[in-house]
Amino acid sequence: MTIIRVPKAWKLPEAQVTSKSAYVNRRRFLKTIANASLGAGIVSALGCKGSSVPENNLVSSNQALTATLDQPSLEPFARNPAFKTVDRPITDEILAGQYNNYYEFGGSKSIWRASQALPTDNWQVTVTGLVKNPRTYDLDDLLKKFPLEERIYRLRCVEAWSMVLPWVGFPMKLLMAEVEPTDKARFVSFTSYYDPKISLAPVQSLGQKVPWPYTEGLRLEEMANELAFFAVGVYGEMLPKQYGAPIRAVLPWKYGFKGAKSIVKIDFVEQQPATFWNTLSPSEYGFEDNVNPNKPHPRWSQKTERFIGKGPDLSWEERPTLPYNGYEEYVASLYK
Repeated sequence: MTIIRVPKAWKLPEAQVTSKSAYVNRRRFLKTIANASLGAGIVSALGCKGSSVPENNLVSSNQALTATLDQPSLEPFARNPAFKTVDRPITDEILAGQYNNYYEFGGSKSIWRASQALPTDNWQVTVTGLVKNPRTYDLDDLLKKFPLEERIYRLRCVEAWSMVLPWVGFPMKLLMAEVEPTDKARFVSFTSYYDPKISLAPVQSLGQKVPWPYTEGLRLEEMANELAFFAVGVYGEMLPKQYGAPIRAVLPWKYGFKGAKSIVKIDFVEQQPATFWNTLSPSEYGFEDNVNPNKPHPRWSQKTERFIGKGPDLSWEERPTLPYNGYEEYVASLYK
């Protein structure tokens, strides 16, 4: 049952929500990655830069980029009244569609071209592990089995930039109810699609050094939280490939790297699972890693963030970082 909350006084009316165009620069590893070594060298090459300067190869629009964003509509879907607005506008779609992190296809933000190699036909998601009803879903199963809704969420990257995106999908707790985790299940692991044959050459060269495929995880109580969401769409349409099509995790109170893209496996387990960034550099990337302005990243402050809003240019607006990315009322009790 949806929990309806009275909007705070600082929330903007829906009419002020930004248009479609702004979400894309994170890790410049392609220039340095080929000769990177395991440990600090790889983390430096792969890791967040915290740069305040956006990449200069972003485009206001072009035919090729627009084509990647032109996806089938997911209408009709409900618009969850509890997540109808936030305190800033929705990021412009053209900007959002070219400012993405997807390391299998490169370390810069502008991976929208390379990510089109991702094969999404006949997609399947296997749910396994400590569950009473293990299942394998294809995309049609997911779209028909779980009622779709739109939720406007803040997105906060560990690199200290942020956006607002209108995701379409369903709460994770609905899938949990379907597969019924056993009493032994304490964690869940998400595994992303990975095929070195379609990844960029510098990424392939690190196949034995970096823990591919990309994995992320949650405690079961986090997955059952009202905010935890599987997105199958954005801006009212099916997910473009650069967002992590056809299904990804959205956890708005956590840093963005926790949101596994292009999920192919969901595994319920008893012990805390290994995750990609926590494995590479546990001193910089935690397993939980909730948005926290008072806990700096070892290489930069998290006190403020650079919000990417309206186009056509990638302009930054400095804002204070909110505890739990502004979702404290929903999740703070999980961490007491």
